[in-house]
Amino acid sequence: MNAPANFDAYDVGYDIPAVPGMAEADIQTPCLVLDLDALEANIRKMGDYARAHGMRHRVHGKMHKSVDVARLQETLGGACGVCCQKVSEAEVFARGGIKDVMVSNQVTDPAKIDRLARMPTLGARVLVCVDDPANVADLSAAAVKHGTQLEALVEIDCGAGRCGVSTTQDVVRIAQMIDAAAGLKFAGIQAYQGAMQHLDRYEDRKARLDIAVAQVADAVQGLKAVGLECDIVGGGGTGSYYFESASGVYNELQCGSYAFMDADYGRILDREGKRIDQGEWQNALFILTTVMSHTKADKAIVDAGLKAQSVDSGLPMVFGRDDVIYLKCSDEHGVVADPNGALKVNDKLRLVPGHCDPTCNVHDWYVGVRGGVVESVWPVSARGKAY
Repeated sequence: MNAPANFDAYDVGYDIPAVPGMAEADIQTPCLVLDLDALEANIRKMGDYARAHGMRHRVHGKMHKSVDVARLQETLGGACGVCCQKVSEAEVFARGGIKDVMVSNQVTDPAKIDRLARMPTLGARVLVCVDDPANVADLSAAAVKHGTQLEALVEIDCGAGRCGVSTTQDVVRIAQMIDAAAGLKFAGIQAYQGAMQHLDRYEDRKARLDIAVAQVADAVQGLKAVGLECDIVGGGGTGSYYFESASGVYNELQCGSYAFMDADYGRILDREGKRIDQGEWQNALFILTTVMSHTKADKAIVDAGLKAQSVDSGLPMVFGRDDVIYLKCSDEHGVVADPNGALKVNDKLRLVPGHCDPTCNVHDWYVGVRGGVVESVWPVSARGKAY
């Protein structure tokens, strides 16, 4: 973005934390900072991996909620489109020019179905997941009403214990209904094993995914037996994409957090027993925070508290330092252990959030930094789109 000519970075009436050309030290905090070199490296690495293994990569937009990041994932990583979890989220990406948008979730409310059926008029391929036969008729009626086509995937519960059917018989039954329904097109299977993504040990994650692969393979064969082919057999997350890509069953990965990395994902171990944020992926997303008080000799108080992050997966980690530790937080304050008194008022720290997805959803802007200088400021385009 370009700053207006009269922009003052310290004018509280102008709700932007930074402008291009500004030094990182002058960014208003707390805010989200993207290390653009790390982000681009992560995106290229996943794109190269997907291509080398004959996989498509549909990036998960619910992680970053940013049209700008999604476009970067298309141009640098060859992403085929995005996943979203809510219709409102999907609308933002479609209006932002993303041409292949999947709601990797169920849409059952009549008003939301109507909005979903209008989305192809924005010029996007629109896909949605189904696990209920009654939903097929409602989606079909809405698509016919608006003269559009929705593509539908049958969702399999392959271990997450949330949405999805569990048997090949149910997969085939719903797929046949989709195939026969006006305004709908059968697109394949959605089979994301979310429950195992954060298991620490590589071997434990693989054991869970092996069960899912067998279940999905049986469903694919059941569909072939009735003459239905899957354009998409989708799943795969940051903690498992190498398993799905080696399965011979999946053809589409749906990884999200790899691009930013957070503390919870970072702690899981790769095949060699190393943390995945120490070689496989780089930390690219940070909460930039400022020391606002240091009246206690061994504690610094920073301005990033609960309202600047989600702590459902644990507290943030202070990036690049082992002499200070983020201990706890309240609404507007974070307490940082500083036993050696290394910090002083107005010092800034980069925090790696515990969970990137809900943390991004409480901010308006990403500040892209390269070499200590602000290069870009992007809106969190789908912030708050939870319906």
